Amino acid sequence: MKYFLLSILILSTAVSFSQGDISLIKSGTFNDGNGNGVADVNETISYNFMVKNTGVETLSNIDISDPLVMVTGGPIELLPDETDASSFVAIYTITQADIDEGRVINQATVSGMTAGGGMVTSLSDNNSFFEDDPTIVLLNSGGIEDAWVFFADKEDVATAIANPLTILTQEAIDRKDLHGVIIDERDVPVNENYIDQVKNTAGITVLAKSKWMNCVYVQGTQPDIDALLDESFVVAVEYADKDLNFLPQPKQKSPKFEAEKTSRIEYDYGAATNQITMLKGDFLHEQDLTGDGMIVAVMDSGFPNITSIPAFSDIVSEGRLLGTYDFVGRQTDVTGTGSHGTRTFSDIGGFMDGQFVGTAPQASFYLFRTEFSPTEVPVEEAYWVEALERADSLGVDVVNTSLGYQDYDNPNYDHSYEDLDGQTTFAARGANHALDKGMLLVTSAGNDGNGFGTVATPADAPGVLSVGAVDPSGNYASFSSHGPTVDGRIKPDIMAQGVDAAVINSSGNVSFSNGTSFSSPISAGVIACLWQARPETTNTELMQIIREASSLFENPTDEMGYGIPDFEEAYDALQNFSIEDQYLENYFAIYPNPVQDQLTLSFPANLNEASIVIVSITGQVVLEQEITRSTPVITMNSFPKGMYLLTVRASENSNTFKIIKQ
Repeated sequence: MKYFLLSILILSTAVSFSQGDISLIKSGTFNDGNGNGVADVNETISYNFMVKNTGVETLSNIDISDPLVMVTGGPIELLPDETDASSFVAIYTITQADIDEGRVINQATVSGMTAGGGMVTSLSDNNSFFEDDPTIVLLNSGGIEDAWVFFADKEDVATAIANPLTILTQEAIDRKDLHGVIIDERDVPVNENYIDQVKNTAGITVLAKSKWMNCVYVQGTQPDIDALLDESFVVAVEYADKDLNFLPQPKQKSPKFEAEKTSRIEYDYGAATNQITMLKGDFLHEQDLTGDGMIVAVMDSGFPNITSIPAFSDIVSEGRLLGTYDFVGRQTDVTGTGSHGTRTFSDIGGFMDGQFVGTAPQASFYLFRTEFSPTEVPVEEAYWVEALERADSLGVDVVNTSLGYQDYDNPNYDHSYEDLDGQTTFAARGANHALDKGMLLVTSAGNDGNGFGTVATPADAPGVLSVGAVDPSGNYASFSSHGPTVDGRIKPDIMAQGVDAAVINSSGNVSFSNGTSFSSPISAGVIACLWQARPETTNTELMQIIREASSLFENPTDEMGYGIPDFEEAYDALQNFSIEDQYLENYFAIYPNPVQDQLTLSFPANLNEASIVIVSITGQVVLEQEITRSTPVITMNSFPKGMYLLTVRASENSNTFKIIKQ
């Protein structure tokens, strides 16, 4: 997983603060002394330390302490904004306990002195000057592999589908009914007896499960994992290390693609004004579309202090925080690692009138932790899909994910550009199932525009509305990951502000952050408000309306996709879309037009058969035939190019259409 976060600037009002500040990044590299590819006792880890003076005055007597190792070098002096990456180093000797644990985890502290004699300190982070996550070095202790194990069947499928309240909440059933989504075998839980048998297998650890794909995520040696294929209920194994997948990967089916108000809501958006008005989210709020009645799930790495931060107090006191779950720690506490989730959540649900307003301040929420931020391992994809399944069973409408997957701590697990076709990765497959189940997934495009380049997964999936980043003026942010996908699809789908995006940090203050991590939730909240206007609209219909209401829909680009959406235009289109639905209930319609080969006739609700006559522009009758609802296709591939008139008659209904044959 990569956080799609670049930097944070704290906005302080009437608060005193020190002019001195300091940050530290600590990185570790395993030294494979004997070259055997695994960690052995007495081999070493080299630690490097990058120190930055992030304040506005010179710091002296800068030194580093670490409970794990003796740090050599220093003390040093740094000017404001100066960085040092060469003065401090350390060597750690690996023990058997470390090998048994499979990793070495620790955190250093940097300290320095201001000119006035004040002391400034900071805990280290593994890769950022703006976070404080511990540094973790994974140890390969002898061929432990990660894999998905797929099962042959499920238990009592027919009974479960006939009694859906045994497997889904009423909210989930209502949402599926509203959108015509079928409850099927994918909604039935994984057979717990199968899971228990795998758990009880020597050498195998089960970390996650997926009902949609009927599998579990395991760790073990390759022989132990391969031995699971001897079980009658196991049909396939898919390794995270793709070089180990000699058998074909299991294939999944392709997804198929009010009461009147007398007053208008007006918010004082404060620091969030630009990011909301850029999308015309304020227009939706003025129509009393604030997310009320919509359920949003936020997937992230940690949500510290959410119940005590004033910006979330209305959500908590009004009972709109519907639930939390940590899929990593298997607990309801979602404090997690870092504060990334608190900030992304705030862009949807935060509310401090006059200072900050999220894009869907009246929505209800589930918060799911699916990430352990210090490491980068493929089980995070499995946790994420499992959380999607939980969200679907709870009736969630919109899911925001400010996370993405491309490279891992173990490079054998990395996703290549060819893997990111929207169908191959486990996360993309899960996303497509989620679309099929009726949810709308909004996901950060990624911050690799200047690196790997293209969008990560699950942003590559057709089932995801992926969001890139622009600056406050609407210009492309160079860090924003771009398209196209390997199969030629437009990605990202849309753009929103991801430079100097306003957020609420874990201390409850207004801050500014950079990254597609924030353009995604800003968009997700506005989308929830739009969907509130016509909740009977399907997820795929709504996604297309949003694309068509975007600034570059007619001329999409690799960097900007379809551009910045105008949600006032999308709202108008949604109203017209509803009118079109009513029209189709009562009148004939044809598509496509212009036509090349086959023309399809759409019947009104109360008719099943009709007669048609097609006349050329010169008045010659070129086709007469009877047509039915079950066989509504008219073959025109032999017609010369030009304009024709088609008349449809049935009972008292009659419509004439002008057709262009290409």
